[in-house]
Amino acid sequence: MLIGPNPLRVPTGIALEFPPGYDVQVRPRSGLSARGVHVAFGTIDADYRGELLVTMWTSGDLREYAVHDGDRIAQLVVSRIVPVTIVEAGELTPTERGERGHGSTGR
Repeated sequence: MLIGPNPLRVPTGIALEFPPGYDVQVRPRSGLSARGVHVAFGTIDADYRGELLVTMWTSGDLREYAVHDGDRIAQLVVSRIVPVTIVEAGELTPTERGERGHGSTGR
């Protein structure tokens, strides 16, 4: 299957079943991302029973990329969902990082 600059759902030939209380995420592979092949981050719901589809596209100078049966195109991360209580706060506790944003920990 050829992937191009427009997002395309790539069939994987696999389906998952996992119990409620777990979160399964589809994530990109860093090696493909570095070459201009991208995968949409996504969550698989516990009640979904269809084939796992991975949304992929190319960018930059890479006009197309061929995906073959057996290629490792994405990775799955399984996590347990922990119930949390969200509380509105008037102010946040201070940290060393403070309000410095994205990329600020690299100094």
